[in-house]
Amino acid sequence: MAEQPGLPQEFLNAIQADFPADFLTTQAEELVNYGKDWTKVFPPNPSAIVFPRTTLEVARFAKLCSKHQVAIVPSGGRTGLSGGAVAAKGEVVLSVTKMNHMGVVDTLSQTLKVQAGAVTEAVHKHCEPHGLTWPIDFASKGSSHVGGNISTNAGGIKVIHYGMTRNWVLGLQVVTMNGDILELNGALEKNNTGTDLRQLFIGSEGTLGIITEATLKLARIPKALDVFFFALDDMSAVLKLFHEARRAPFTLMAFETLTNNCLEAVQGHLAVKSPFDKKYGAYVLMEVERPSSPDAQSVLDAWLGSLFENNLVLDGTIAQSPREARDLWSLREGISESIYQVGFLHKNDIALPIAALESFIKEMYAMFTKRHSEFEIYLFGHIGDGNLHVNTMMPKGMERDVFLKACHEADLDLFALVQKYQGSISAEHGIGLLKKEWLKYSRSGPEMAILRSLKKALDPQNLLNPGKIFD
Repeated sequence: MAEQPGLPQEFLNAIQADFPADFLTTQAEELVNYGKDWTKVFPPNPSAIVFPRTTLEVARFAKLCSKHQVAIVPSGGRTGLSGGAVAAKGEVVLSVTKMNHMGVVDTLSQTLKVQAGAVTEAVHKHCEPHGLTWPIDFASKGSSHVGGNISTNAGGIKVIHYGMTRNWVLGLQVVTMNGDILELNGALEKNNTGTDLRQLFIGSEGTLGIITEATLKLARIPKALDVFFFALDDMSAVLKLFHEARRAPFTLMAFETLTNNCLEAVQGHLAVKSPFDKKYGAYVLMEVERPSSPDAQSVLDAWLGSLFENNLVLDGTIAQSPREARDLWSLREGISESIYQVGFLHKNDIALPIAALESFIKEMYAMFTKRHSEFEIYLFGHIGDGNLHVNTMMPKGMERDVFLKACHEADLDLFALVQKYQGSISAEHGIGLLKKEWLKYSRSGPEMAILRSLKKALDPQNLLNPGKIFD
């Protein structure tokens, strides 16, 4: 095998001798494709891409990389938005694309063992015939991989009901940089034998170990779902509606919000119609599981009627079929791709304590009006779990460098406000390369010291996803 820039010849010879012929590639197109994620900020620059098929191959490869001091970037569906899967400094990308096996659904224990490269939506379809699902759901489910979901502790649109990814992972198989294979918890519901090492790797963004397999905990598929789309005056009204929805006589599955400019972007890009003839300040998409009681419909109708009687909503619609439900969901799930078509964006993904949302949003808008009035803010998010996506659109005529510098100044103000309300500067996309500068707004000095000591203990040569989260 010919020598590659940055890779020792002895290392390449070992790859050629001990691994399958299609294990490693240095084709230019593959380097670009697998060396980046959805961040679109950091230019990819990997030295090679490898495609293991088994945990044993991953372990042998990690041990070889440790011997020759070759850095690895673990890679899944690359749908993250913080640069966590970017290989920018000549690292070798370890793609789990070919590790996509899904086992038999265990209907007794309601579990499923899958390899890390299994696509999230494929897992849903695999479980569906058994009336079960892995309840981790988001717009990128058709591309994201289970390993990436776990590595970033992904959230999504159903966190209000199911919680984050870590709640739905019973066991992990993890490879460390020295080639050890850790079997963590298996399919145990109860295991009180000291520190739960499984949780150490969930959300660590591939910096401590390479997740190769997972035993997933499953949930039953909800039976009768209703999807509503409401029009409201502003974000203050959205939060009042959320308060009422929390007390409503049904199970709240999702509570999503978006501003009018987000809706207009989706209409323009996806050529879909708004359910309403007029424009409103804000909108809510709400999904509920209807009670199984005989009077469920009348109870639901009475609750909906009270929203209008008490002027909590200005207009609304309910999906009359699964297709209409999908159409309403497209108004929310199509936002990210649609606003990218409007212009150049700066994105933030923050989380606040739910009780602080109303005060925070008012103060945030006041801050932008007073100090950064040149920006238009596209706001959407998962109100039910305190997660807001704050998107700043570059004004027409402004140079990109000027815009990014102004965004940096705005971020100083935004994250100071997040810190004031004891929030998080990253709700569900991790830190990666993009948010390292701001981590101090969410993590204390002693916390950072512990994180660094864990990294040193598990990856003393700093070869596993180096430069991510912190330097």
